[in-house]
Amino acid sequence: MSESLLIELTVFVLAAFVGIEVISKVPTTLHTPLMSGTNAIHGVVIVGAILVAASDQGTVTTILGTIGVAFGASNVVGGFLVTDRMLHMFRRRPGEGSRDE
Repeated sequence: MSESLLIELTVFVLAAFVGIEVISKVPTTLHTPLMSGTNAIHGVVIVGAILVAASDQGTVTTILGTIGVAFGASNVVGGFLVTDRMLHMFRRRPGEGSRDE
């Protein structure tokens, strides 16, 4: 195994552990705002993946870029669906007005 591959795998594993630790500490009240931010970040990821897929650096690079576009797009769509569903929980139902007494 080459030294650069070992360094890249080490960074990946450490990033995964840090990501899991950070995500597990997020309270549920912050979930919706964080999903909105994540959707914006994945929009940037999709642009990068499109650039990688469009580059002429070989078949493997094109395939990995296409997979990146698909995963990024599914993450954005899923994030918007979850955010929309959570926002529906806070809407008033018909017939529920403010009760000023």
